[in-house]
Amino acid sequence: MSDHDPADRLKALEDKIAAARGGEADTHHSEEHYSQAQHAWRMVIELVAGLGIGFGIGYGLDALLGTQPWLMVLFVFLGFAAGVKTMMRSAQEMQNTQLPGPGGEDGKDERDGD
Repeated sequence: MSDHDPADRLKALEDKIAAARGGEADTHHSEEHYSQAQHAWRMVIELVAGLGIGFGIGYGLDALLGTQPWLMVLFVFLGFAAGVKTMMRSAQEMQNTQLPGPGGEDGKDERDGD
């Protein structure tokens, strides 16, 4: 065995890894699609959770105070607004992690104050 044998083996291994990574382009696309589906479901769940929590609080207060259905309607609208606000915050968070912003690779803008 020569002194260069480990270096040659390492080079051959790196070539094999590079070739294997070249064949993974199709699986990366399906993983990206799966990730987008997860983000979409997360946003739907946040909206529905806001509506559900608002409905529950409103219904409970209406049952206690006997003001049916006024507080339920009010809290459903408040829950919807909270769900939309949470969805927008999640969308902004996902956008910052996927696309680097003007602030650099971490996606933070200089205006954020962080």
